[in-house]
Amino acid sequence: MQLKKYQDIAIEKIIAKTKNILQNGEKLSPDERTIIFKAPTGSGKTLIMAEYIYQLIKELENKRNSDMCFLWVSIGKGELHKQSCRALKKYFGPFPNVCLLEEKYFGSKRTIENNDVVVVNWEKLRAKDNQTGEWKNILMKDKETTNFRELIANTKENNFKIIMIIDESHSNSTSERAIELREIIGADLTIEMSATPVLAEGKHDNRLVEVPANSVIDEGMIKKEIIVNENIDKISDDEITSQDLVLEASYQKRLELAKMYKKENTDVNPLVLIQIPTGEEGNEKRKRIEKFFAEKDIAIDNGKLAVWLSEEKVNLEILENNACEVEFLIFKQAIDTGWDCPRAQILVKFRETHSEIFELQTVGRILRMPEAKHYDNDSLNKAFIYTNIEPDRLEFKGKDMTIKNAIKSIPMRRSSAYQNLKLKSYYRNRVDFGDLTLSFHEVLEDIFCAEFGLEKNKFDFNFTEKNKKKLGKKINLNGLEGKEEIILNREIDAKLFDELDKEEIIQGDNFQAYLSQDDKDALFENLFKRNLNGFAPKRSIPIFMGAVLSWFKKYLGITRFNNGTIFIQNIILNNINIFDKLFNEAVIKYKPVKNEEIKKKIKEIEQWNEEWEIAESRNYNPETHKPFNYGLSLYKRPIENKTYLNFDSEIEKDFVEFLEKNKDQVFWWWQNGNEHMALNFGIKYGEGSTFQPDFLVMFKNGQLGIYDTKAAGYNEDDNKIKAESLQGYIKKENIKKKKDFLTGGIVIKEGKYFLINSDDVYVPFGRFNQLVRDGKKGEKGWRYLEF
Repeated sequence: MQLKKYQDIAIEKIIAKTKNILQNGEKLSPDERTIIFKAPTGSGKTLIMAEYIYQLIKELENKRNSDMCFLWVSIGKGELHKQSCRALKKYFGPFPNVCLLEEKYFGSKRTIENNDVVVVNWEKLRAKDNQTGEWKNILMKDKETTNFRELIANTKENNFKIIMIIDESHSNSTSERAIELREIIGADLTIEMSATPVLAEGKHDNRLVEVPANSVIDEGMIKKEIIVNENIDKISDDEITSQDLVLEASYQKRLELAKMYKKENTDVNPLVLIQIPTGEEGNEKRKRIEKFFAEKDIAIDNGKLAVWLSEEKVNLEILENNACEVEFLIFKQAIDTGWDCPRAQILVKFRETHSEIFELQTVGRILRMPEAKHYDNDSLNKAFIYTNIEPDRLEFKGKDMTIKNAIKSIPMRRSSAYQNLKLKSYYRNRVDFGDLTLSFHEVLEDIFCAEFGLEKNKFDFNFTEKNKKKLGKKINLNGLEGKEEIILNREIDAKLFDELDKEEIIQGDNFQAYLSQDDKDALFENLFKRNLNGFAPKRSIPIFMGAVLSWFKKYLGITRFNNGTIFIQNIILNNINIFDKLFNEAVIKYKPVKNEEIKKKIKEIEQWNEEWEIAESRNYNPETHKPFNYGLSLYKRPIENKTYLNFDSEIEKDFVEFLEKNKDQVFWWWQNGNEHMALNFGIKYGEGSTFQPDFLVMFKNGQLGIYDTKAAGYNEDDNKIKAESLQGYIKKENIKKKKDFLTGGIVIKEGKYFLINSDDVYVPFGRFNQLVRDGKKGEKGWRYLEF
């Protein structure tokens, strides 16, 4: 599985902290032997930790005192531990071994085996009799065979390191359960993972490794936003009840999304989650829901309706499969923490007698993307909530800010005074992560073949021996084949040994060194790393190594088997000056290939909307957008006639107030969204980047102004590219429309005045002032903004 960039970075950071803690463990307190892993819902925390376990085992194997085991602890009720066990087994395959505690360690074994991952449900394990205080679970009780407490003690006595991973640690991270865990297990390292962990107050917590939410969204793992009651007012039926209105809206939205998935040629059947109240109120709701859907041929019997209640579970067998035929799921309590059904895209919740609160944990069930990517159709990158709770009484309970910030519950409507603009707008997602890709293989092949005089793709009789003879004319191959260890016969750059165990290097007259497996890997990693010329190491090094091994296999017949990899490494390290040069040449030659690859990707995914319009309606987030009484705003919230805005800077707010004061000239203004999405107005700049100017302003004379506010003197290189792209766009569109429809530019504020630059060639304000003082600047440049 190809990891996402943020996943690679998180694993790298956790491994670095792990090595430090394991090395200095005796000097550290339990708190200092803890890593807190914070990652948003839907980021793939289980996957990240699984890959962390695998990489850690590989990095530490054959090291002194490297025996270790892992306890994967689920806190809380439900079957999360079984789900985690299944997911880990699926990811790892045969190695490392994953098991439930009760499956393998039920008393017959005295210690946990090396590298085993043992999954534990702590809630069940820790239960005690209220009256006697004795353990209820047989795995904890004193008995003839080994109980869990003895298992842990015996494992420690065998000098095994115990790494404890607490899944969803926020559940009870400061309670008695966490204290019990630490006292009984006494892990050498504890990793608490959660979307909402408990952190040290008032200061940065050095134990923290955090995945930023925007990285998860940018990589397409979770949905961009969650819209509340989208277009629910367009359902025209005076007779309909509020409950049926919500169900009808969700039904229609599901049909709409299903058609969109078909157009994307993807086999995803969107799922609607319907939450009903507990008790008798919920039972009545369920009857009405089932009656409503029966009229649309949706029922339990035909497999389109599922039920997940504590006392009843129906049609849940393959619910999580993207193509499962279940379309609607009825449930009461919050679905289990960790439940993973990425095709869930719509949540329905009804007004209750005693509660109008949404649990963010429940909302999080509709946040994941079904195929871990965003689609060209942006509607598929959104989740939807439908409810008959009054908008002003909506309350979302929970600490997960990723979910809270994604919820767009404030509906805004475009003014009826708006007339179509038909603007050309540009948008694209990120296409590159600064790494080598598989196209590097061919470049390295060209460089190597040219250097050693080999004809590309020529495989005649006995070609491998002929090719070895050609190599032998350029490099030293003597005594390198068939070795079980790397042997260095030549002096090499000491910097390559930065991460090696120095005592294992023996330097004699011929500078011979026998390296351990770990040193060998570190040496090669350093050799590749120093020739990357700016490419990201984590993703690039495996590609680099793969290209090298592939060339030796293709042209010399050397495979990874029978010490073939060691033979290749011996060839390279004992001819390091030549290969160092070749590696560098290959990467330099690859850069233009990579640039063309990026340009091709951009062309494939970039989106041009030739007749873009400001959306008729749009929802905003109450955490980020606040109400203002601005009369000229194109968008208003219908029930209160206010506009909701998110100001990134004080100059943006000042500019809006400047527009409001010019109501004799300004017809309306609109704040372009600061979120990167196709719904906003965009201009292409640089090598396919998207520039979203801050404001569109319609004047009463029929002109449309495009303005971007800036702080003078900051990021001027970027400002120049954007400013000149904006002027190029305005000029090109005005020629196309055969009139001066568009105007605008970069706006700054000096004192109480606004200044604008509308030049084809942008000069920063500070530089412009200097030119004016020197008498070298004419009429063009920065001027006072007046309408």
